[in-house]
Amino acid sequence: MNKYLTLTVLFISTVAFAQKMKIKEGDFDFLKGQKEINVEFVYDNMALFKKNISEAQYIQEHSAELEKKSKGKGKVWEKKWASAKELIWQPKFLELMNRYFYDDHGIGFEEGLNDAQYTLVVETVWLFPGWDAGVMKQPAKVTTHLKFVETSNRENVLAKVTSENAPGDQWGSSFSDEDRLGEGYAKTGKSFAKLILKKAFR
Repeated sequence: MNKYLTLTVLFISTVAFAQKMKIKEGDFDFLKGQKEINVEFVYDNMALFKKNISEAQYIQEHSAELEKKSKGKGKVWEKKWASAKELIWQPKFLELMNRYFYDDHGIGFEEGLNDAQYTLVVETVWLFPGWDAGVMKQPAKVTTHLKFVETSNRENVLAKVTSENAPGDQWGSSFSDEDRLGEGYAKTGKSFAKLILKKAFR
């Protein structure tokens, strides 16, 4: 009975936080014929957990909690968290975008392409790291605002999309918050790519 109860709880948790992706304005026709798209990641105003605490508060509190358990553990985690953006989250998103666009349509998504005509701004607005206790777990969740702008004129917004609660999970156990969140960014990239392909490349 406990086994079935656990599966039911996991199923309900997954359904309750299903990803929602919605086009708020614009379309994606401008992407046709492009060879490269500049990508920028923004974390300036992101919040975490249901309490919507700031990243700075989360780092301070979680690091202190880990330090109480084991001296030095909090400082090590702070370094892992700081590097996760560039080493895990952003590469995961870009990998999925390029997997769907580069081979079939010849469009490359990459950071630092300042000469590209268009820029995709990926703004993270909310994160839930999730947890994994072996038998039971809760996937991470990533909420972003995705905006295409003209690189030389950022006020010219060509398309804007919101992505809510992209789930971050892996087969088996994943005890790293950073890795689970990375899967949320991968899911965001995958869903966003499929949305664009459906709307502009049929």
